[in-house]
Amino acid sequence: MKSVKHITLSRLINTGLAFLLLFSINLSAQDGNVANGEKLFKSTCAACHKLDKKLVGPALQGITEKRDQEWLIKWIKDSPGMIKSGDKLAIQVFEENNKLPMTANPQLSDQDIIDILAYTKGEPSSTAVTSVPAEIDPGVALGKQLFNSNCAACHKLQGNLIGPELFKIGDKRDAAWLKLWIKDNNALIASGDKLAKEVADSNPAAMTPFPQFSDEDIENILKYLNTGDVQVAVVGASGKDEEIFNKPGLGVLPTLLVTLLIFIALTVVVSATTNRKVVEGEEDTTSMLKSIFYSPFLRFLSVIFFLLLGAWLVFGFLMQIDVNEGYQPIQPIAFSHTVHSGDNKIDCQYCHSSAKHSKTSGIPSVNVCMNCHKSISEYKGELFGDYSKEDLDKEIQKIYDAVGWDKENLKYIEGFEQIPIEWVRIHNLADFAYYNHSQHVTVAGIECQKCHGPVETMHEMKQFSPLTMGWCIDCHRQTQVDMKDSGYYKNIHDQLAKKYGVEKVTAAEMGGLECGKCHY
Repeated sequence: MKSVKHITLSRLINTGLAFLLLFSINLSAQDGNVANGEKLFKSTCAACHKLDKKLVGPALQGITEKRDQEWLIKWIKDSPGMIKSGDKLAIQVFEENNKLPMTANPQLSDQDIIDILAYTKGEPSSTAVTSVPAEIDPGVALGKQLFNSNCAACHKLQGNLIGPELFKIGDKRDAAWLKLWIKDNNALIASGDKLAKEVADSNPAAMTPFPQFSDEDIENILKYLNTGDVQVAVVGASGKDEEIFNKPGLGVLPTLLVTLLIFIALTVVVSATTNRKVVEGEEDTTSMLKSIFYSPFLRFLSVIFFLLLGAWLVFGFLMQIDVNEGYQPIQPIAFSHTVHSGDNKIDCQYCHSSAKHSKTSGIPSVNVCMNCHKSISEYKGELFGDYSKEDLDKEIQKIYDAVGWDKENLKYIEGFEQIPIEWVRIHNLADFAYYNHSQHVTVAGIECQKCHGPVETMHEMKQFSPLTMGWCIDCHRQTQVDMKDSGYYKNIHDQLAKKYGVEKVTAAEMGGLECGKCHY
């Protein structure tokens, strides 16, 4: 009895196996997975950093061109430790950023940080826009700035407010007269100017004089009033490009899994075809699949594999129940956080005022909206989504319809029964979990973005964080408690620092992992 060796086939398959193995290693050792880097950046870094401009910390786009990758990995993992060790560059970066401490991230692996750095090399996916330059008199921009800071409280370009609308007022009044009127309308009326008296009689509200304006300032304001808000064309990434960016494909781990399965399959084929036995000059015709099926080892291996796979799938399914990360319901009004919090810099706690002293952050009443929207009845910003200007003006009208505001006569409708706006709740913890906003916002001083993400970049609000118990525990383990301004806490800090042998105490060491803290 002898063995027939299929040398050529064996070499060919072995070469293929080697290629697949090298391909897998190359995938796992690539510079960085941009999609994973974006996800990690948004969950770990976005509360303090943006790619294209400074937030709490500096802009990070192109940071790999300024700093060595090995140094960045050490810095992201343990920046306080590097500063304490006397690293000159670490101390320099710390001082350049007003000595604001950066949170250590020991939970991130080297590959995680490489993925984040790969993401910082590219353009921000949601904000990559290019403005088409337009030839506009620079005086228009200066005039708009002066108008917004001095005149917008009483006047609109189009539509009455406290004073009349001012769009193209230069076509109705002489420029020399307007300069005198704006600088000191009271003196102009007292001089007996007929037009000044006529204008004053037509509007009983007295106008504030502006003697501090130079002739050039007033000329710039008149240029703006004559031109209005110039719409600048914006070119952004197409929906198809964004879809490709958000769905990069299988990724490294699934590719490695497929490679492993191919490796096992080809190994079985090699073992079955390169050692076929010949008895008395005749080849054994037993089916290869039958031989593999009746192999006790392969059957045992298959059973174990499918049991583990089934357990993993079931566990993964159960763990995603009520984890609503990315939940983005349709709201009754197209409210944009980008416009309000991002463009107009409205502080989160102006609207969500109870976050400072209450368990809940609260939903602002319509009257809070009306503090601004008494004088803002139309939308003049950049369009977003599929909305036109007319669509967004109708959304503002929904506020007036709810509160009973007559925008033509600028007063509330008498006897109107207000209709509450039925906002759809997004963030909702389980009933058995206790969370207090004031403890985190006022006592701990945590920024809203830490949990809710970069809301100033969200037109439509969505749940940014998973809000799972593991996510909260990780935060408690990483967040250092600042107790330098409290004598009571300083005493606790000294005791805990001595007990744990650390310089800074985390929320976890202060009892942040006790079950009764959140499950009472």
